[in-house]
Amino acid sequence: MDFAGVAGRILEENMGLKSSETFLVLYDQTTLRIGESLFEAAGMIGAKALAMRMPLLSKNGEEPTAPAAAAMAHSDVVIAATGTSLTHTQAKKKACAAGARIATMPKITEDMFFNGPITADYAKVADLTRRVTALVSDAKTAELHSGGCVMRMSLEGRLAISSTGIYRNRGESGNLPSGESYIAPVEGTAEGEVLVDGSFAGLGVLSAPLHLVFKKGLLVKAEGPDAGRLEKMLGDNTPARNLAELGIGTNDKARVTGVILEDEKIYGTVHIALGSNDTFGGTVAAGIHVDGIITRPNLFLDGKLVVGEGKVLAD
Repeated sequence: MDFAGVAGRILEENMGLKSSETFLVLYDQTTLRIGESLFEAAGMIGAKALAMRMPLLSKNGEEPTAPAAAAMAHSDVVIAATGTSLTHTQAKKKACAAGARIATMPKITEDMFFNGPITADYAKVADLTRRVTALVSDAKTAELHSGGCVMRMSLEGRLAISSTGIYRNRGESGNLPSGESYIAPVEGTAEGEVLVDGSFAGLGVLSAPLHLVFKKGLLVKAEGPDAGRLEKMLGDNTPARNLAELGIGTNDKARVTGVILEDEKIYGTVHIALGSNDTFGGTVAAGIHVDGIITRPNLFLDGKLVVGEGKVLAD
């Protein structure tokens, strides 16, 4: 299938774009062909399409320009195929509140546009993701085991989010490709250690595991060959050290690529994130949101094993 075919399938099957609707694609210098193909495919459907080429933003979670944010809020369907993530931004949150259906594709590559998780059976992915989300939303506590490390946190009073890859209803949003359930743990409750051994946003595939230590919900120590790069990325920004997210991957076509958009969707993995969580039920706005992947975790919710040795136990 060529660019036009893939773009058309995404707009029709994943986004449900209709000829009567307005469509916006945001892209930048890293995603020229993908952005242009989505714009052209929307025109073929008959939608009123607009393409906006943005400057490449400096970090995940940075807000887009004011004109881009305004265009998002005035569109029926938005795809953000950009070099950094707009997923956890106020612009996306406000556009969804206005009714836009939004798919974010941070750091999407041409390989990912054609292969891997984009080819998944999204009805299957959506079913599993929703079942996992129900379990996570009902849980009060989470305990994450990874490489001999244990970390505990409270989920009480928080609701999990389903990123299913299918966004056909007003206000729905998530990544594409997709397949994850995620939640904002209660701030100040994460205690213990975690071994991130897959990849990390901004760092790529890790050369060796990152050993992270949390106290009162904040990262207090990072050890490993890439620890210095992580510390530089976080800087002196205390909110950036917030344990912002706990997520579970549900897409059986996802691969380890070094691009978090795909890596965090890998079936049977768990990811955590640092920084902002105010766009999905938390209270911290840090101006940055970066995820790290644990490839073979054991995750317990209220003492029940939900992810274990590469399998999701959602029944």
